[in-house]
Amino acid sequence: MDTKKILELRGMAARMEAATHIGKNGVTPSLIEELSRQLKDNKLVKVKVLKSAFEEMPKDEIAKLLAEKTGSELIEVKGNTIVLFKR
Repeated sequence: MDTKKILELRGMAARMEAATHIGKNGVTPSLIEELSRQLKDNKLVKVKVLKSAFEEMPKDEIAKLLAEKTGSELIEVKGNTIVLFKR
C-alpha cells in the first residue's frame, strides 16, 4: 500500500471511535471473529487495547497478531490504539 493511501486511512481513523476493546482476556477466538465481521462490513476498524491486555503480550505483538488472524493490514499503532484495514 502506498504512503498516500496509508495517510488517508490514518486521517479517517482519527475521526472514528474505537469499535472494539481488548481487555484482560487478550486476543480470543471470539474477538478475532468480531473483528473479521467488522472489517468485512466497514473495511477500516479502530481497536483500543486496555492496559490489562499488556500482561499477555506487548501491543505491537497484539497488533501483528490481529492483522495476521483477520487477514487485514496494520495501518497504525498509536498509543493504545490499533488501526486495521481490509480491502
